[in-house]
Parts: sequence; C-alpha cells; structure tokens
Amino acid sequence: MDVSGDRSVGADSIGVAISGDHARVVVLPKDAVDWVHSVQVPLGAGYLPGSASGVFVGREQELTGLRETLTGQGAAAVVQPAHVQACAIHGLGGVGKSALALHYAARYRDSYTLVWWMTSESPEAIVKGFADITVRLCPQSALTVGQDERAAWAIAWLQAHPGWLLIFDNVEDPAHLRPYLGTLHGGHHLATSRRATGWHRLAPSMALGLLPLAQASELLCAIAFQNADPTAEQQDAARRLARDLGCLPLALEQAGAYAYRTGTDLDTYRQSLGLVLDEGDDVEDAERTIARIWDHTLAAITTRNPLAVTLLNAMAWLAPDDIPRTLLAPLAPDPIALSSALGELHAYNMIGFTDSQGINIHRLVQTVLRTRAPQDAPSGGYALGRNEAERAVRQALPAPPDDHQPEPIAVWERLLPHVEALAETTPPGNPASTESAGIYHESAQYLHLQGRDAHTIPLRTAALAEFSGALGDTHPNTLISRSNLASACREAGDVRRAISLMEATLAQFEEVLGDTHLDTFISRNNLASACREAGDLGRPFL
Repeated sequence: MDVSGDRSVGADSIGVAISGDHARVVVLPKDAVDWVHSVQVPLGAGYLPGSASGVFVGREQELTGLRETLTGQGAAAVVQPAHVQACAIHGLGGVGKSALALHYAARYRDSYTLVWWMTSESPEAIVKGFADITVRLCPQSALTVGQDERAAWAIAWLQAHPGWLLIFDNVEDPAHLRPYLGTLHGGHHLATSRRATGWHRLAPSMALGLLPLAQASELLCAIAFQNADPTAEQQDAARRLARDLGCLPLALEQAGAYAYRTGTDLDTYRQSLGLVLDEGDDVEDAERTIARIWDHTLAAITTRNPLAVTLLNAMAWLAPDDIPRTLLAPLAPDPIALSSALGELHAYNMIGFTDSQGINIHRLVQTVLRTRAPQDAPSGGYALGRNEAERAVRQALPAPPDDHQPEPIAVWERLLPHVEALAETTPPGNPASTESAGIYHESAQYLHLQGRDAHTIPLRTAALAEFSGALGDTHPNTLISRSNLASACREAGDVRRAISLMEATLAQFEEVLGDTHLDTFISRNNLASACREAGDLGRPFL
C-alpha cells in the first residue's frame, strides 16, 4: 500500500497511510500538520548508532559506488525508477554491511538535511523507526500520541522536506520497504540485508564481499596496535591471522581487540586458536569463524570482569539494537559496576554504545551465544543468560499508561523490541513459567490499549504457550490467554485461526465451568460471531 498524504480527509488535516504488520491510514490533525511544515532541522541532523571499534579500513570503491548510485551518477542507477534514489547492500553476517552504511552516512552527513538510522527486521520495526524521528523532531506531538501517529507525522515531514538519508539496517524482506520507496521520493534510501534476492524491482543492490587480505590485515593491525606502528614481523603475523579468520571484518575486529587488550602476540593467538581455515577454504560460515575465537575472548573477559560475561549472555536474548542501560541495571550491584562491565565488553569490541545511552550487540554475536552449549550452563533447564534476560525485562516493565500519564509510552516503546525478542528466541526445552507469561501478556495489553491488536499475536502466542506449559490447558489464565489470542487473530483478519482457538476455549470452558456458566455463554457467543463473520452458518448455535 502506498504511503501517501490525502488532503481529502479535511481542509486542515492529512491522511497518511503506513504499512506495518497491516496497512492503515492515520489522520493527522491541524496542529500536527502545522508542525510538519514549520519544524526545520540543521544540516546533517539525525541519528546514527555508534560503532564498536570505531575503525574503518578500505571499501573506497564500494563507498564511491554507493554515492554514484544514490546520486544517480552510476550505471546501476538506471535500473531503478527515476524518482527512487536507493541502494541495498547485501552480504553474509559479519562482513561489514552496517559498518559500510554507517561510514557512508558519516562521510556525507553534511550533504543531507536529516540522516536517520532505523533497525528494519520487520514491518513493525520500520514503523517504530519512523516514529522515533517524530520523537526527535517534534516531541511536543510525540508525547501525546501513539506509535502509528508518530510514524505518520514523520512520513508527512519527510514528504515535505527533501534532501534526507534513511538507512534501513538488516532488512529481512525487501518487500517491507516497497511502501516507503514507492512514495518517499525526496531523499536517499540505503538498506543493508543478508538477503541477496528480491531487490531487482526496488533498488540497485551491491554485494559486499570479504575484505581483501591486505585491507583485512590493515584493519587487524589498526585495532591490535593502536597508537603504534606495527613492525614488519607484526604485519606478517596479521596477514597470517587475517587469512585464517577468512578476512571476515567482525572476526578481525574481535581478534584485534583481544590482542590489544591482553597484549597477546598475533602469532601466539593464531596458534592457540588451532584454526584450519586457509586461503582456499569456504569461509562463508560466519558463525563457525566467530565461534572459533569465542572461548579465548570470553575467558579473558571472565578473568577481568565476570559480570561482563553475565551481561553479554543476557543481551544475547534481547533485541540487538538500543538495549537501555536501565534494563541491565538489575543484573549489576550498582551503576559503577554496570559501567565497568560494559566498558570491558566495549574494549573487546563485543558491544557498541549509542547516543541514547543504549547498547548495540552484533546479531552474529547473539547467534553464537544462543546456539553454543557451554559446559557451565546453569541447572534447571535455562539456557545461559536466558533467566537473567527475562528477569531484567520483567523488572523494567512499567504500568500501562493512560491519558494522564503519557510518559510511560516512551518507556514501553523502547522495551517492546526486547520483549518481542524474548518471545521469538525462546529456546527449546526452556521451562515454562507464569512470570514469562506475564511479561508477554502485559506487553500485549499495552499494544491492545494502543489499538495495535494485530501486533500482539506473537506475544499472545508466547503467553499462551507459557501459561499452558506452567498451569495446564484448563487453568483460568490459560483460557483467558487463548481467548485474547483468538480476539487478536480475528482483529488481524485471520478468522479461521480465531475460530479454531475459540472452539478449543469453548470446549474447555464447558468442561471446567459447565454449559450454563456466564463465561461459557460469552465464549459461545464469541465463537458464533466469528463463524458468522467467516460465513460458516451451519453451526447449531447460530
């Protein structure tokens, strides 16, 4: 669905269509429309995340190609519609897609009226990215409206003020960008993705490969020998290690940070890894490459600051971007200990810091942490770090806001990606608990109060699984959770799934409460209404 302004809504209002999990039109009132036209920003304003190492080597040809494509000067630009100025960078995890996009944005920041970075794994994440623009540019409007209204205001502002750069980081499905590339024509769009396909109808794409060996060893030396010129012997050792690490930038950054932090000679480090990769090997298994340097790095960090490893394992289960320090605070004895532990992780290039006092962790780092099975995994069935992550999120959840307390909305919106990440990454065999169910239920209720029922489905599904596993299928909390999920599915247009859930709920109400209980009557009425909506009129109770 197109993202567009519609003056027909009213003389003093604009209707803006946005595309999250489902498309909808949001009407901006007159005061919001006035702010769309009156809010101005200084050249180069916006938001870019901090990088972990702060070191960038090579990629000059790629940077030149990006600039030519986005400005319409390169050969690749002819494959996209004339009104769309966009480019997608794709490649394997850890190859440096985000680093390249970040370096381009920093280099050319003063060429744009606004530069804005947004995490883009899902349609809803993209909507949140637009909403965050409003929080920055027009806080007087953002504090009193929901996420959809904030996103609509940002889209209207971008339509009215050309010359911006939007960076969509880690796009899972290129189709998610179609509504925005289709109507936001006044600036440049830059996307990063592991997906190599699906871009041909949207934008030119650039395949980002591994660093050439010379640049890979230069990056390794820049991090391992900071503020010093490496000797010829050290440069040779860097080339050998870079080759063994497959010239994968993320692995190079972490190995260099380890060597610098511990003073380890690069040849000694290489020999201790026992790597078998060489120049002719298949190095596209990025997780395997990162895992091979893992034990050494974690062992070094554990020796210096055990709390840092606890925090790192907890962050593996959260969203990778903008993890609030306040969210991690319950896992540390005091703020000083928290800052010290995070500083240790940053020193080893395991995390990066954001402008908003948040933490970024690379998705590949999270994957390795979640999928490895360390010998010191805790008892009780919990994966390493999972219990701490759930505890931190549970303590951070605020009470749902109301009209008189708008401030918690910002807190909720910042926490939601991390709650959703917990729901999406529940490890097999993880013990079900009512506390986990409560996290998902409360977050879904917040979204419900915001009128975003379709977005509650993953959270309500996770809540139902937790309640059912912990309390059984016929417990009142399980029945309520199933009923809530059925309602969300119905609101999202998935009536068939809603009916299936309602049938199971009705059968269990009849079993537990009897045919004539009020809750049974309500459940039967809900099922009848859903069946009528689906055109299934052959039921005996209709």
